Amino acid sequence: MKLLIASLCLSLLSMGSSLAQEMSQATQRLKNQNAQFQEQIIQVSDNAYVAVGYSVSNVSMIVGDEGVVIIDTGLSMDDAERIAKEFRKLSDKPVKAIIFTHSHGDHTGGAAAFFGEARPQVWAHKNFGSEAGPLKAAGLTVQTARGARQAGFKLPPDQRINNGVAPVRYPKKVGRAFVTDNDTKPTHLLEGQQQTIRVAGIELELVSSPGETNDQLFVWCPLGKVLFAGDNFYRSFPNLYAIRGTPNRSVRLWAESLGRLAAYDAESLVGGHTNPIMGAAEVKQVVTDYHAAVQFIHDKTVEGMNLGLTPDELVEYVQLPENLANKDYLQPFYGHPEWGVRSVFNGYLGWYDGNPSNLFRLSPKAEAERVAKLAGGTDQLLASASQALADDDNQWAAQLADHLLAIDNGNAAAKQVKADALTKLAKNMVNATARNFYLTVARELREEAN
Repeated sequence: MKLLIASLCLSLLSMGSSLAQEMSQATQRLKNQNAQFQEQIIQVSDNAYVAVGYSVSNVSMIVGDEGVVIIDTGLSMDDAERIAKEFRKLSDKPVKAIIFTHSHGDHTGGAAAFFGEARPQVWAHKNFGSEAGPLKAAGLTVQTARGARQAGFKLPPDQRINNGVAPVRYPKKVGRAFVTDNDTKPTHLLEGQQQTIRVAGIELELVSSPGETNDQLFVWCPLGKVLFAGDNFYRSFPNLYAIRGTPNRSVRLWAESLGRLAAYDAESLVGGHTNPIMGAAEVKQVVTDYHAAVQFIHDKTVEGMNLGLTPDELVEYVQLPENLANKDYLQPFYGHPEWGVRSVFNGYLGWYDGNPSNLFRLSPKAEAERVAKLAGGTDQLLASASQALADDDNQWAAQLADHLLAIDNGNAAAKQVKADALTKLAKNMVNATARNFYLTVARELREEAN
């Protein structure tokens, strides 16, 4: 038996990184998404432009009689300076205001690149920065490591395709992808549900729109009939839950915010990432579908919860209708419907799924020891995991490897099995953040196993 296991493990070692290079339909679909990040300045109305692909998020400029307004500022000063240079080719008027759609650093990090001799107004929601506050107060730092795995920061360039709604970037300092500073401090706040402001000779409406964050707002420019939606919209199924770990994102409020977006007769829709949607009919269709998809995830999950279904059962019960699931702007490149379902359950009912067997579960090690006994011992459990991998039953192989690692976290053979299972799962994963997480953890396991 031990010779058989050794033979299986040696054959698995040869799979290694080559598995990630194999082309699959999912990989090709994710590669095709790169077309959304080609560097270009897109004119969305007579006086409004959006810079796509220069940074991980979109940066927009509205030109008025007295100056310009910038909406979001990109991830870094390097990105923002390149964008500012392109914008100055279109207008050399001073920046009179910066509007942040929310506080994530990929939308705020380049603010200082747009400062002139006189610091502009900086507008944001009254809750600006509130997502990070509790994490910082708690001293929670693990989301930095999880965020690096989600984004693929530790992967070599040949293993990174994109981040689903953003091009590949490597931060200059690990863990600083979402750090902001005094340059982002708002001078003006949206206090109520909505407010009309006039700046640089431009009339704009700011509307509170909790969704991806509770400090989200969108901007309506009546003159060009343009909606700047922030991260409540991009060409992907929305990230109702981020696997790096975030405070709960209310799916109900997100759907309500999308309903407000859909009420406008916009001719252009600029999301926080990916190319804008152009044309009144197309904008109406896209926003209506996007709203319907998020509302469906919420309502169908609640329906199942009221039937007593657990989260594991709900992800099978809640399936997007085909007419929505087939839309190219609702493909799970960044967010995933299953994560939204689990987030709705957890947001309303917390961790307990209603099954009393789960009130005081066995520890992972205690459960794994019993599973190993059922399998006939750890050697047989490893053989079963290796066979599952050979049969392309990769999720099961990874879970069996987890049992072995719960018993002995130094088990090199189990680490190799799990690494290869994750790599094979990544090959068929269209969701960029899941793919990056799979490949990063696989890489970490191989380093530990050697």
